[in-house]
Amino acid sequence: MIQGHQTWVFESKPVIASSAAVGGPFEAKGPLAGDFDKLHDDIWLGQDSYEKAEKKLLEEACETAIHKVGKKKEDIQFFLSGDLMNQIISSSFAARTLGAPYLGLFGACSSAMEGLALASLIIDSGFGDNVIAAASSHNAAAEKQFRYPTEYGGQKPPTAQWTVTGAGAGLLTRQGEGPKVTSATIGRVIDMGLSDPFNMGGAMAPAAVDTIEAHFRDLNREPSYYDIIATGDLGRVGHHIAADLLADHGIKIKNEILTDCGVLIYKKEQPVMAGGSGCGCSATVTYGHFLNRMRKGELKKILIVATGALMSPLSYQQKESIPCIAHAVSIEA
Repeated sequence: MIQGHQTWVFESKPVIASSAAVGGPFEAKGPLAGDFDKLHDDIWLGQDSYEKAEKKLLEEACETAIHKVGKKKEDIQFFLSGDLMNQIISSSFAARTLGAPYLGLFGACSSAMEGLALASLIIDSGFGDNVIAAASSHNAAAEKQFRYPTEYGGQKPPTAQWTVTGAGAGLLTRQGEGPKVTSATIGRVIDMGLSDPFNMGGAMAPAAVDTIEAHFRDLNREPSYYDIIATGDLGRVGHHIAADLLADHGIKIKNEILTDCGVLIYKKEQPVMAGGSGCGCSATVTYGHFLNRMRKGELKKILIVATGALMSPLSYQQKESIPCIAHAVSIEA
C-alpha cells in the first residue's frame, strides 16, 4: 500500500531468499572482498570486449543467486535489471541468457534499488513468486562511454569516482527464510544545476537527502530505527555534503549509522579519487556485504538509498545540467 506521498509499504514483506555479488580485480583488493561470491583477476573476463565482460558479470551473479536456493532458470518468473550502457545492453543480453520475462530499467546508479523496489512490488501484489532484481557496471566500459577511452590516460580531479566492476543480484520470493523488504521510497528528480561529470557525488547528494527526508516523513520514522543508512555511490565528497544537508534540514544521523557504498567498497589507499560509483556499487555492497551481515545477525534493519545521475554523453555535450534521483529500500531481518 502507499503511505504518505511516495513510499510503498509491503504488507507481505517479500523475502530476499538469496543474493550474489561478483566483482573484478580492483574489487578483490578492497576491504569487502570476502563478501563477494566470485572475484575475477582479469577485467576482460575472457571476453573480447568490456561490454561482453559486464554481461558475463551479470549472468554469473544471477546464476549464483538462483543456484544458492536450489532453483533453476525456469523457476524465475521475472527478471528486472539495469546498467549504464547505451540501451542497457548488459541487462538485455543477460536476459537473453536467463530466458525469463524481462523488465529493463534505467535509473543510472540508482537502478539496483529501483529494481529491488519494483521486484518487491510484484511479489507483494501477487503477480509473481520468484523474481530477480539485479544491476551491473564495468569500469572500462563506463569510462569508454561516458568519459575517455582508458588508453587515453586522462587525469581526473579528486572529486571524480571509480566505476565499480561488478554485478549484484537478489532473488525475491513470497515465502522462505532471509531478510525481508518492508518498504520503498521512490525518489523525485532533483537538479541543483551542477554540470561537472567529475563531481557526481556533489550532484547526487541533494537527491539522496530529498528521498531520505521523504522516507522518514512518510513513515513517521526516526533515523535511529535503522542500524545502517547507506547511500549508493556518493563517495567521500558527496557523503560529506549529504551529511551536512541532512543536519541543516534537522535530520541528525549518527556517523556510525550513515555511510556510503562508494566509500566502503575500496580502501583509502586505492587510487579511486573520491570513492566508488556505478550501478554495481550499491548492488554488490548490498547483495554481498550488507545482506551477509544481516544473515550473521550483525544488522537487523538497513535502509539502502541508491543514487543516480540521469545524464548521458549527449546531454553533457548539449551543456545540460545533471538531473539526479535516489530510491530508498528498507530491508529488515
